[in-house]
Amino acid sequence: MRRVLTLLLWFLLIGFVLPIAVSAVLHYAGGHANADWRTADRSSAGLLTEPAQHHDAVIRIYAARTVRWRGIFAVHCWLVYKPEGAPAYTRYDYTAWTELPVRMNGYAADGRWFGRAPETVYALDGAAAARLIPKIEDAIASYPLSAAGDYHAWPGPNSNTFIQAILDAVPEIDATLPALAIGKDHPYDGRWLRRTADGAGFRLSLAGYGGVTLGWREGLAIDIAGGAIRLDVRRPAIELPGLGRFGMALQS
Repeated sequence: MRRVLTLLLWFLLIGFVLPIAVSAVLHYAGGHANADWRTADRSSAGLLTEPAQHHDAVIRIYAARTVRWRGIFAVHCWLVYKPEGAPAYTRYDYTAWTELPVRMNGYAADGRWFGRAPETVYALDGAAAARLIPKIEDAIASYPLSAAGDYHAWPGPNSNTFIQAILDAVPEIDATLPALAIGKDHPYDGRWLRRTADGAGFRLSLAGYGGVTLGWREGLAIDIAGGAIRLDVRRPAIELPGLGRFGMALQS
């Protein structure tokens, strides 16, 4: 038993504490911890083509480091889509600082998240995207935690919980949120144990405070207090708390 406890302690130190400590050093060295969110850049990062120049339907999921010290270990995810021929993109976020947490077009579709450039988690264009957009809109409309006061930064429901709920409702979206998307495993519908969206695995969530996910899309992920270690076999990579992903990109 003592040996098991020692191994567990080393696992926590090396797998969780050390990566977050390194991330904190990098975060503060980069000057992100004291950035003023009121004046931070939220302009387009140039990831999307102007709608008039891109007739096809579009679906995108983006992730960017969160504001100030929270950026040490977490990202904020959001959804963007455009039906075929639409004159503008539609963006959905789930935030704490609006009367209702589900917010449409509050920011530039591919905008920097308070100064931090987003990365593309998922991209789909053309007829396949056009078929999924109505399902996405239904999932947004039926999201159960859309009332004032529903948002909770930790352990959720937060922005990442919202996007994960859409992925669960529309399994044709072949996407996995980053392990840094703290809150994605929060049981938004009260189900602590559920099949993964593609039906090829399971996700156990202890009210968002910890859990285990095993699946083809998700790989093996161990979540402790929101921080997660994930081993991705499908797109070979490892994801560490605070530091993020090492290996093949989520979107390829």
